Amino acid sequence: MTTPDSSPERRFARALASLRGLAVGDALGSQFFVPANYPLLKRRELPAGPWQWTDDTEMACSVLAVLAAHGRIDQDALAGSFAEHHDFDRGYGPAVNRMLRLIREGGDWRELSAALFNGQGSWGNGAAMRIAPLGAWYADDPEQATHQAEISAYPTHQHREAVCGAMAVAAAAALAADPAGPPDPEALLDAVIALVPRSAVGAGLRRARDMLDYSDATTVAAVLGCGRRTSAHDTVPFALWSAARSLGDFEQAFWTTAQAGGDVDTTCAIVGGVLGGRGLPALPGAWLDRTEELPGWVPAAV
Repeated sequence: MTTPDSSPERRFARALASLRGLAVGDALGSQFFVPANYPLLKRRELPAGPWQWTDDTEMACSVLAVLAAHGRIDQDALAGSFAEHHDFDRGYGPAVNRMLRLIREGGDWRELSAALFNGQGSWGNGAAMRIAPLGAWYADDPEQATHQAEISAYPTHQHREAVCGAMAVAAAAALAADPAGPPDPEALLDAVIALVPRSAVGAGLRRARDMLDYSDATTVAAVLGCGRRTSAHDTVPFALWSAARSLGDFEQAFWTTAQAGGDVDTTCAIVGGVLGGRGLPALPGAWLDRTEELPGWVPAAV
């Protein structure tokens, strides 16, 4: 039975809000790779806009576009959208840059993705950084969110850890966007842990659950990682720790995440996407205004 909260229109609205939150986190986070802005970060002051988003947002736009068109993840459509809209200047890693170019030229994403890193597949954080809108889409069904996230990872990331990272973020975004209201921080991470297969990501999430009473993000990041190695297990546990601690406060969640350093645009994109799925009122209006507009090919409705 379809309820108002599981209708395509409501799912799309949640996913679009998550995408906008992700774009804000990504675009503002990326400003703090600029040394001149380091003092602003310490003082929690905003740099001048507009803030330009990166590959995190560009790929998340494809996730939403495929969901809007198909009502689920279609891997061929997703890989095709990634390749079609790939902008080299958005900060993609070299392996993904090459792979998307080859897909545009007619290459098979299954072979190309599986061949990365000597046949191990990529364990990077790229599948996780883009997936929060899918979690918001499936806010009524976190288990399905993790299943669809797993499917969504393979066109670019086939290593188990990358897949588990995507599943974890999707589960957290689904739980945070639950129309009945998000669980408390402990319950949220417990539920995510229960939905993620045994993995280094899962082990990191259990450590994150045990550190929810810590207030110093730098200390937590020293234990969990904050994306400096750009791997899923070095990125996702910390990002979800930060999101869980500030489910009702987007600004606090952003500053906590950014001040830990590391892969700031990606950790902040994950946090922004998880919290953004709670709806546009959860996002700071002034921050939205300074963030680069989403590309014109992103659907406005279903």
